[in-house]
Amino acid sequence: MTPAPSRRGVLAMTAALAALPTFKATAAPQRPVAAPAPDTDARHRLWWQAPADEHSMIEQGLPVGNGRLGALVSNDPGRELLLVTDATMWTGGLNDTLDADGQFPYGRQDFGSFTLLARLAVDIPDHDLSAVSGYRRTLDLARGVNETSYVRSGVTYRRQIFASHPDDVIVLHFTQSGGGRYTGTITLEGTHGEEPAVSFGATLPNGLRYGAAITAYGSGGTVTVAGPHIGFTGCRELTVVLSGGTNYTPDAAARFRDPSLDPRKLARTKVRAAARHSASTLLATHTADHHALFGRLDVSLGTSSAEQRSLDTWERLRARARDGVPDPELEAQYLQFGRYLTIAASRGSLPLGLQGLWLDGNDPDWMGDYHTDINIQMNYWATDRAGLSPCFDAFTDYCVAQLPSWTDLTRRLFDDPRNRYRNSTGKNAGWTVAISTNPFGGGGWWWHPAGNAWLCNSLYEHYEFTASRAHLEKIYPLLKGACEFWEARLLTMTLPGTSREVLVADSDWSPEHGPLDAKGITYAQELVWALFGNYCTAAAELKKDTAFAATVAGLRKRLYLPQVSPTTGWLEEWMSPDNLGETTHRHLSPLVGLFPGDRIRPDGSTPAEIVQGATALLTARGTESFGWANAWRALCWARLKHAGNAYRLVVNNLRPSSDGSNGTAFNLFDIYQVEQGRGIFQIDANLGTPAAMIEMLLYSRPGHLELLPALPDAWAASGSLSGANARGGFVVDLRWRDGKPTEARIRSTGGRTTTVAHAGSTRTVTLEPGATVTLKGFGR
Repeated sequence: MTPAPSRRGVLAMTAALAALPTFKATAAPQRPVAAPAPDTDARHRLWWQAPADEHSMIEQGLPVGNGRLGALVSNDPGRELLLVTDATMWTGGLNDTLDADGQFPYGRQDFGSFTLLARLAVDIPDHDLSAVSGYRRTLDLARGVNETSYVRSGVTYRRQIFASHPDDVIVLHFTQSGGGRYTGTITLEGTHGEEPAVSFGATLPNGLRYGAAITAYGSGGTVTVAGPHIGFTGCRELTVVLSGGTNYTPDAAARFRDPSLDPRKLARTKVRAAARHSASTLLATHTADHHALFGRLDVSLGTSSAEQRSLDTWERLRARARDGVPDPELEAQYLQFGRYLTIAASRGSLPLGLQGLWLDGNDPDWMGDYHTDINIQMNYWATDRAGLSPCFDAFTDYCVAQLPSWTDLTRRLFDDPRNRYRNSTGKNAGWTVAISTNPFGGGGWWWHPAGNAWLCNSLYEHYEFTASRAHLEKIYPLLKGACEFWEARLLTMTLPGTSREVLVADSDWSPEHGPLDAKGITYAQELVWALFGNYCTAAAELKKDTAFAATVAGLRKRLYLPQVSPTTGWLEEWMSPDNLGETTHRHLSPLVGLFPGDRIRPDGSTPAEIVQGATALLTARGTESFGWANAWRALCWARLKHAGNAYRLVVNNLRPSSDGSNGTAFNLFDIYQVEQGRGIFQIDANLGTPAAMIEMLLYSRPGHLELLPALPDAWAASGSLSGANARGGFVVDLRWRDGKPTEARIRSTGGRTTTVAHAGSTRTVTLEPGATVTLKGFGR
């Protein structure tokens, strides 16, 4: 094993690996020479005929975000409310004092919680909802703009709200046509006891500084600061600009805080800089930036009826569930909504947690944290597949920045004698994580030994999609450290009734059910098998650590791999023929080798009994569960090329949520029912379901692409997918008709050779990076 660096050395890693602070002063953005042409494609617009209730913002508020700074917006004509977040607005800290059982505390002050930054309200007293007609609000996914329009006293009023990544502000722009005027007040207030003010700054008990500021300007009237508010009177147009953030910095050596940064001062600087430009200029800059990402992928799953198109988004969801009639354009919108959320919440800051960038209070369930036993991984399953590879960087940079603290905690605390998951080998090396992680290097709840392998495999898969050597260099210390951990942890076991010795994982829990102290759980065995293979490939590519890579390769050959139970006929979850947990449990932990891994393949390369056992286990798990669990099931069925089951699970997630039930809320957020009558927002299904939809259309692994592996009847008539990334370093544009590909255009982004398959027909493609080939004739 590699000698362990000192704690000081571990923390010093951050200097070389961490990204820049997330809220920082930046140069003025480049402005587009001409305003981008408006996107007139109705396929990319969601719309509603009612605003959000202030008391139901998580189900009804519409999300905007610039990757770091976000808000839920109400769109009420008389009181526009924004619940504003910054991705780094967290309580808590390192949390390195274990509980009596050797596990981590998990509270809002010790571990910490994601919280709101501010509330912004624009009150227009004479625009009460009861006094207006023709109300409509939209979310333009392609442009990243929320719009509201209505008529009052013969005047048409409009407002646009967007969160600009280039200007690092949220903008509200109020206009009218017909001689109307705006009169009212603007109020900004914090959510941690601050009084209303045009700017504020404060410090959380954990030492994190934060602040926010607003400014406003108008035409045809007056805009003045009136005490803690901004007042506006008789304005033909009004523009409000907000910014804010914290002094969080991804540097463990600095305890993740930049003492030189004054968030209030920086927020004031940013809103003043933005206010020097017209709202139209700010909008043009934002839409050009947003569409540069959104426009990378397009999808058509077929044509919906005129009647379906005439319905607003909520009524359309209800009709889909009530009538059971496919609505392919709505289903494509749901996929694109997931891409919109990724762009809005994963750029230049922390990664997507359980609720992404959006909250309705300071007490989200499970702290709105980063769960490492499925949720954070699922949040990034669609990112590369859906043409949004730059949005993956937030996940990578988070893991890189946390590595020094994760390493330090593992070496100091993992082998605590009270920890039931400690290494019985007496050895300790590398790093691992808890089930929950925060932005300050801390863990929460229980230790999660195999979490390091799953995080690393997710990071490595991004390399498979992008062929980015720079990315591989960046994640290499994570891969190596995880392998060092497992070299120290694995146990040698002689299989009963044989003389064969194998390596198995020490005592662990198969998330999240069954015995707490089982050795050789399938979940860990599969993840570590994939980790070791990924590390060896990375070491060879980077020409590093030849001797250690050979050691890891040798360990991999000795790993025990799961068998099929003679009792249940299922792939074993534990090293036992018996089912030791819940048959229909939400997690698919023993199927990680099917998806997101692909050791288990229905293409003849995997023993038939293993594929059959995996299929039997997946069948037993059922098709009714929480949204994220349905998404994972859909992905597994897509891997097994069972289009009907995969599509059924996608449709299940589109069912409207009622009284907190599992399903889709009014604003398309996925609702997770935690108890009868109470549901919460979890973003993973909103991102995992689009991943499943793309996987149904295109499967890839390095050296192999398969077209339409699980195309459902509902999408078979005709359709297209363009801009989809494929593992191995390719981008695919695909068209189909009557269930068969009519054309596939393959472009290399670094890959060179791959097979392209459909329904048993296979072709080999060899390309230079940047070159393209078009294939036809698969449907013959």
